[in-house]
Amino acid sequence: MLNRFVSMNLQFDSNRAIGYKSGSQISRVITEGWISDNMYCPICGAPILSHYTANKPVADFYCDECSSDFELKSRESKTSHIGRTIADGAYRTMIERITSSRNPNLFVMTYSDWAVNNLMLIPNHFFTPAIIEKRPPLKDTAQRAGWVGCNIEIGDIPQSGRIFIVKNSVPEDKHKVIDLYNRSLSLRTDSMDSRGWLLDVLKCVERIPFKSFTLNQVYAFEVELQVKHPGNNFVKDKIRQQLQLLRDKGFIEFTSRGNYRKII
Repeated sequence: MLNRFVSMNLQFDSNRAIGYKSGSQISRVITEGWISDNMYCPICGAPILSHYTANKPVADFYCDECSSDFELKSRESKTSHIGRTIADGAYRTMIERITSSRNPNLFVMTYSDWAVNNLMLIPNHFFTPAIIEKRPPLKDTAQRAGWVGCNIEIGDIPQSGRIFIVKNSVPEDKHKVIDLYNRSLSLRTDSMDSRGWLLDVLKCVERIPFKSFTLNQVYAFEVELQVKHPGNNFVKDKIRQQLQLLRDKGFIEFTSRGNYRKII
């Protein structure tokens, strides 16, 4: 068991698909089977993840050692990129879940030719309503007329919340994965409003294409942040506050008045 990571096999077990005809069922059994056979806990390092019984509404897997829950979303993709959006279930259910304490961590997998291309961990403390896109209701002619689904806009999540376990068909070092998760814990907050501001400003900082940047460069996102947070009329004050928090949490440092540097 201790050598599971070293021998991580990115190939799916095609035998798991025997007896299934539906493409969605085949995708589910082979990808969930791969997690059961190969995946360690990216939070505590335990060598295996256990599979919940079928139809559990919240999660697919759990860790016996740290009690963390995980949901798996997968899709077939011929490209090497994981993409910016992934389809999820009912919009209302998703919003209720991420604003509660029941939201699992998310695995996002892409695969092709019966093998894993990418596997990404998104820790549950990076979920906010702003990254959940509401889809149009199903038409009256649909079997579930009026049903409203959603997409998860993973491209709007800061880089610190997108932790690769497998990238471009190459497994990442297990200890690096766990270290990146632990580093992200400093961003965790139970207040959804505080979480939204902190992650939105971090994302703005990441979009500045230089390691060193100025306060005015972050102020350039003022209108965008105002749209995301219409109840706040003091956006520049809030930006400065969030930059101080990001400094305290070790993601940036002050170099001089109005000047900052990202900490990699």
